[in-house]
Amino acid sequence: MENVLGLLRVRVLRGVNLASRDAGGSDAYVVLRMGDQKLKTSVKKNSLNPEWNEDLTLCVTDPIQPLKLPSFLLVILSILDELKLQTAIMLQEVYDKDTFTPDDIMGDAELDIRPFMDAIKMDLAGIPNVTIITTVRPSRQNCLADDSHISRKDGTVAQDVVLRLRNVESGEVELQLLWVNIPHAQDI
Repeated sequence: MENVLGLLRVRVLRGVNLASRDAGGSDAYVVLRMGDQKLKTSVKKNSLNPEWNEDLTLCVTDPIQPLKLPSFLLVILSILDELKLQTAIMLQEVYDKDTFTPDDIMGDAELDIRPFMDAIKMDLAGIPNVTIITTVRPSRQNCLADDSHISRKDGTVAQDVVLRLRNVESGEVELQLLWVNIPHAQDI
């Protein structure tokens, strides 16, 4: 794999207080897409508080190439050069799975991951495990529901994220970003 920088593992933990789209709740799922890569969680039936606890892993390649942002995505990871466009992970749309009609949209959100990528570039040798490197605070420029800590965990960089969904009555999605180094990978 040419120009591979590493792997970005997105642990989709849970949805909290998601909007009801069906009589018995919602059948929620998450789609993760980067470039030609597209991954999807399982569908959790009849729940407004689904528990996924699923890892979706993306191969991060050349950070200068922007990602296509189709409108049907739930999560889009965009690793771009800091001098180019803003780097963002987009929780674009959450869906309710339907059998006979198109799936219902359950909100959207966006998260800037530049602080996460900056932490990966740091020399973390000698930093104790479970050390907070930096904290990203909620603001009008992001969809964070609470402080988001970027830390060193088990020898890698991790970010715990709670994203408040927009354009919907209610709902949050909890994620954890984990960086996975690949031996002999290109430097970031």
